[in-house]
Amino acid sequence: MEVSEFDFELPQKLIAQKPVSHRDQSRLLILDREKENLGETVFSEITRFLDSSDVLVLNETKVRPARLHGKKHGTGGKVEILLLRPGASELEWEILAKPGRRLQPGTVLDFGSREKAAEIMAKKPDGGRVIKFSSREDLDGVIKEVGELPLPPYIKKPLEKPENYQTVYAKKEGSVAAPTAGLHFTPELLDRIKQMGIEMARVVLHIGYDTFRPVEVERVTDHEMHSEYFEVPPETAKLVNEAKADGRRIVAVGTTVVRTLEAAYSHKEGIRPGSRETDLFIYPGFKFNVVNALITNFHLPRSSLLMLTCAFGGKENVLHAYRYAVKREFRFFSFGDAMFIR
Repeated sequence: MEVSEFDFELPQKLIAQKPVSHRDQSRLLILDREKENLGETVFSEITRFLDSSDVLVLNETKVRPARLHGKKHGTGGKVEILLLRPGASELEWEILAKPGRRLQPGTVLDFGSREKAAEIMAKKPDGGRVIKFSSREDLDGVIKEVGELPLPPYIKKPLEKPENYQTVYAKKEGSVAAPTAGLHFTPELLDRIKQMGIEMARVVLHIGYDTFRPVEVERVTDHEMHSEYFEVPPETAKLVNEAKADGRRIVAVGTTVVRTLEAAYSHKEGIRPGSRETDLFIYPGFKFNVVNALITNFHLPRSSLLMLTCAFGGKENVLHAYRYAVKREFRFFSFGDAMFIR
């Protein structure tokens, strides 16, 4: 299967640069897999397509202020780094940096004071770096003070309200990107869903830079996913397993929830609770064992997220829906509109 099969024409004007004024007023495209037809509404009306017996699964990850602007000690050269994940020791982080070529081991980066400095410790084979901060007291506080939310590269202007890039139910900090399907929910909409009798389950998957990284190989099977940390609480595993046994529908809010649930599944045990890492790459041909319906945004051409969506909804169905969305001028990517695949 060629990566080029997941390409499509997308006018730049359809790449949403900011969220709609009210989260739940984005547009919603309904894709019915069995009938192979499409419908349109606004996101607040998603309750019309949910059943009281459904289990809605949310990703409670929170975006950390992972983008830091600093200077090279001694030269004053500007540097921007992106914190990817904690390193081997307490003060170490794996990062991406630009410009990165000149950041050799031993280079010291200043972020405002001696306590906010870091040293490049090593280069990684994938082009990343390992840095070690000098702060021994409150490294989390330092990162919060000097860091900012790492908006996707296709968002060209800072947000007036950075909290718009967090879901209203975000709790556990650790992502470099938001689980964007969840950005459409408001507290009021979640209350309406609860009042319908729908149960909600929570997981955590900390989104890494792969969500922005294009698939650069020619064949889909040659692409390698970076691993991401996830957690499935015991109560979530119990609820989902019982719902599956009863024939109830599991509705995933976002591709990250799909990857979490399918990675946590065992044919012998069902959903297994606990925390671990996954590099699960889902593309057409994958057998889904857990998820029955998916709420998702519109993704980048040739991306692993589009491939997952095509695997779930059927490649021809999804690509037809994307062409329809382009024609109807739906908004794409992080702050764009949503699709419900059932």
